[in-house]
Amino acid sequence: MSSFTLEMYIPQCEGRVLEVQYRLRIKAIHNLADSSVVDLVVCRRIRDPLAEGNKKTFLFPVDALIHSLLPSLTKTKQHANWSPYDNNGGSCVAIAGADYCVIAADTRMSTGYNILTRDYSKISQLYDFPLKLNLDITKVSIVYRAEKCMMASSGFQADVKALQKVLSARHLIYQRQHNKQISCPAMAQLLSNTLYYKRFFPYYAFNVLGGLDNEGKGCVFTYDAVGSYERVGYSSQGSGSTLIMPFLDNQLKSPSPLLLPVKDAVTPLSESEAVDLVKTVFASATERDIYTVEIVILNASGIRREYMDLRKD
Repeated sequence: MSSFTLEMYIPQCEGRVLEVQYRLRIKAIHNLADSSVVDLVVCRRIRDPLAEGNKKTFLFPVDALIHSLLPSLTKTKQHANWSPYDNNGGSCVAIAGADYCVIAADTRMSTGYNILTRDYSKISQLYDFPLKLNLDITKVSIVYRAEKCMMASSGFQADVKALQKVLSARHLIYQRQHNKQISCPAMAQLLSNTLYYKRFFPYYAFNVLGGLDNEGKGCVFTYDAVGSYERVGYSSQGSGSTLIMPFLDNQLKSPSPLLLPVKDAVTPLSESEAVDLVKTVFASATERDIYTVEIVILNASGIRREYMDLRKD
């Protein structure tokens, strides 16, 4: 709320140009305990209509001048740094072996310094898509899922959920058209195409896709936000990846994809050794980026989940 008084001075002049001076006194009341008084003098050179024989009353849009000056004189804060994205943090790790794949991620979802929940899974199976047929005498619930494919995602969890819904629908279409489960390499290409399709307004999600390929070998695919991906032996994404990747590089050192002949992108560790390594990695990174860890192990026998509690401060 603002109150103001206006004084206008028109000096005598015989020429065609007048210098009109507006003395504006504004008292801006910002709140009950804060008010300020501003004196402002505005000079503007205008043509004198009386000098050209026009005897009509000279008018000037004073209200327009006042309203144009008020925003710069009051303490109104305008937030110009709004963003459609948020970063909910989190870290993801995946390790591929000869006949298994281990995927791990924290269960904390936060924004800034606020913890929204400590029990949020960032690992999703690709994909549960229930189709329910309710008849008079039967109730059928058919659940389609890719048994050998998991995805861990960090970043903006609203975009992650939207991405999962798109992949769920396309996975269902694939099953209806081909009458079979989608393989992990095919899902990797589908995820890349989906991310690249949204490259001009991308999903703020950083994904690691892991599972078993058609030969039963472990595979890990790592992505950026616009769909570029690579098959590797291990990978990490998220806020703690800068702490985790150097440790994994030191312990594993997967072969370069530029070497010939091409080597399998799998690690030499056994399944139990890979699980222990993942626990060690998160226990080390938790000193600076804190989580509760969810671990998913995929092998020929199926899917197994483990949990490990870390610091909760």
